[in-house]
Amino acid sequence: MIRQPRRQGEYPDREIDCQEAMEPGFQAIVDCMLEAGWTRGEIMCSLRRLIAADNMAQKESAKLATELAFMRAMMRAGRHL
Repeated sequence: MIRQPRRQGEYPDREIDCQEAMEPGFQAIVDCMLEAGWTRGEIMCSLRRLIAADNMAQKESAKLATELAFMRAMMRAGRHL
């Protein structure tokens, strides 16, 4: 089970607590990948690419949400695009 933050909201060392909570699962994934025959370099490169892809998807999702909110506001104001 993954440990929860010590408390809600921001607090000093929250990111460190998150890393510590993630460490066992991360290590388990790396170990399984190594056992399957992947190299540590391949694993780390793939993880970096997955993080980059997730960041890009989050940015695109936020951009789309902003565009939709703008269109809804324009329609409520009686203006069509």
